[in-house]
Amino acid sequence: MTAASSEENALTGLTPEAIAQLVQGHERFLSFLQRRVSSRAIAEDILQEAFARALERGDSLRDGESAVAWFYRLLRNAIVDHYRRTASAGRALEAVASEAAVQGEAVDGELLDTVCRCVNDLVGTLKPEYAAAIRSVDLEDESVASYADSAGITPNNAGVRLHRAREALMRSLVRCCGTCATHGCLDCTCQASHKSG
Repeated sequence: MTAASSEENALTGLTPEAIAQLVQGHERFLSFLQRRVSSRAIAEDILQEAFARALERGDSLRDGESAVAWFYRLLRNAIVDHYRRTASAGRALEAVASEAAVQGEAVDGELLDTVCRCVNDLVGTLKPEYAAAIRSVDLEDESVASYADSAGITPNNAGVRLHRAREALMRSLVRCCGTCATHGCLDCTCQASHKSG
């Protein structure tokens, strides 16, 4: 064993043989994950994280234990973590959507005071479903429930879509109008081309 490989082993806790076994098992590990998550991209992300975790926690591999069996345990834990994160994010989005649906998204006078003529131009640069949500609920004062019905989605999904649409619109406004978008633009002097926003 060279000094470099000895130093690498000390950092990872894995022997070169164990690392080679994990690298050789890449396709099997990926296949294992794909059968348990919704897409190959997610499986690849989880596998990448698991490889990084294996390098960090290689010292937990006991002498005589199969590196492959040990890594499968890491993968199972990573799948559980993935679904916990997904469930948590889903609950957060549902809470935002429920709040939006319950409140009926009443038009806020302060919001109207901070919106300039740029909004109409920039709404058209958003994804079509985002643009439709903004136009219906924010610009035409339609209720979230009514918009959801016309879009053929649930009120919760409509609330989430509206939330994301507003965030996308705000990013476009900031790119186009700079601080004008933050401080209100009743006397807007923005001259930028909004079609490129």
